[in-house]
Amino acid sequence: MTSIEKAKLWLNEPFDEETQNAVELLINSNSPDLDDSFYKNLEFGTGGMRGIMGVGTNRLNKYTLGQATQGLANYILQQFPNEEVKVAIAYDVRHNSKEFGKMCADVLTANGIKVLLFKNHRPTPELSFTVREKKCNAGIVLTASHNPPEYNGYKVYWNDGAQIVPPQDSAIINEVQNTKFDQIKFNGNDDLIEWIGEEQDDVYIEACIKNSTYQNICKENLNIVFTSIHGTTYATVPKALRKAGFQKIDLVQEQMVPSGNFPTVESPNPEEPAALEMALDLAKIVNADIVIGTDPDGDRLGIAVRNLENEMQLLNGNQCNTILTYYILDQWKRRGKLNGKEFIGSTIVTSDIFFDIASKFGVDCKVGLTGFKWIGKMIRDFEGQEKFICGGEESFGFMTGDFVRDKDSCGSILLACEIAAFCKAHGKTMYQYLIEIYRDLGMYYESLTSITKKGRDGAEEIKQMMVDFRENPPRELVGSKVIEVKDFQEQTCLYLQENRREVMDDIPKSNVLIYYTEDGSKICIRPSGTEPKIKFYFSVKGNVESEADFKEKLVILNNKIEGIKKDLKL
Repeated sequence: MTSIEKAKLWLNEPFDEETQNAVELLINSNSPDLDDSFYKNLEFGTGGMRGIMGVGTNRLNKYTLGQATQGLANYILQQFPNEEVKVAIAYDVRHNSKEFGKMCADVLTANGIKVLLFKNHRPTPELSFTVREKKCNAGIVLTASHNPPEYNGYKVYWNDGAQIVPPQDSAIINEVQNTKFDQIKFNGNDDLIEWIGEEQDDVYIEACIKNSTYQNICKENLNIVFTSIHGTTYATVPKALRKAGFQKIDLVQEQMVPSGNFPTVESPNPEEPAALEMALDLAKIVNADIVIGTDPDGDRLGIAVRNLENEMQLLNGNQCNTILTYYILDQWKRRGKLNGKEFIGSTIVTSDIFFDIASKFGVDCKVGLTGFKWIGKMIRDFEGQEKFICGGEESFGFMTGDFVRDKDSCGSILLACEIAAFCKAHGKTMYQYLIEIYRDLGMYYESLTSITKKGRDGAEEIKQMMVDFRENPPRELVGSKVIEVKDFQEQTCLYLQENRREVMDDIPKSNVLIYYTEDGSKICIRPSGTEPKIKFYFSVKGNVESEADFKEKLVILNNKIEGIKKDLKL
């Protein structure tokens, strides 16, 4: 069925008059948006369902969200027959999020399901925590993370507080696909809604403090600058920091105002230095030791600390997680809590330094596909056998303990500020602490390149790029032989020098390629599951003997990555 044929189906019931008028306008104006709005259906990716808001099967709207929620309701009722079923719903600051949250609640209550609905926008990790703490059967959060303002999204959590994974994900998707738009029950029952307010924030914050802090050392002397970048953490992080004992907290007041327009930034993504520009300006005025920003739904964090020139520098996700992981394991070791039955979680696109950290402290490092849902699955799979300590991925996400089963900026911020206070008390910075870790384990340096290809043609172009990299892997990168090619879609590992291929089925299939070179470089290639992008993750390694030669080694490793990009024709 063509896009225009699919669009014309939306000119009749069950679609409401407002939707019909919007579709008719698309058709009559010969808008190029018509094809992109209808040429496919939105799909669940690594972060759930995410897309541009508007009418159409490839857009986030009342009907695509209603279809997803009706399918979810069908599945939940099948899985938990003859019992009271509860689903928690949260939403972030994006346009329509509050309305979408109530609409999803209406669909669930129309199916006889009780809903715990947040009164106002709250961070995604608080939803994950609430699912477990309130013993819900599932959870929903409306968010598009750090995407541009025109986006929104929908993520589903299971009863362990983690995002859905096999077999629930495919079973739910099957129910969604088998649900017709005229089968959606929109007429909800408000008597089945329990409203959640600030009292839940306090329970969540106490859990963050309990699970994410280790020692009370000079916290009152740490100068912190924090920004929520117009997102949800305005309600939780400042309160958590004060409760944990931090006193010198300067907020970027202009960005503490929640807004789906994100008016002071080009992109509300703490991975990008520009998003923290106002915070960095404030840091100069107040002489901050650490700058922290979070994304709109409050699960990712960006951290800037003072470098060797005493200037604020944004740490990348791997560097941040290296510091947090090393410190946690060191604290566990000092307390005699490690017995060899513990593990940390990571992902296939994250730095391999986490294997080295795990080895140093005698714990296991388990690796999954991109996305924290796979770390959540690790926790569930090994519950009662091995203790999960912490986990992280390169895209500025980290979690401490298993009380939240998703990346959690609040707990991570408390931990990062404790480390910063610890370092300051010992006359050094977090940056110097990172260099000490590199001196101990070897220096890793990473970089990410994203190439955006929008629309149907862009999707085809990304698909062809993956085919080309899969069928024609490079034999050499910056003078070092490529020795392994891991193909997670084919679930094989090709040893190029021996022309030998082995089956690799310990991780589910995914459209990801990884090249390893003889000198320890690692290059991962994958299409984004939530954005029209293809991503290239670079990791190179070397040794550093002292602070004095750190900058020189940094230049060498950065030049090496630039050479790899050139060899890959990026």
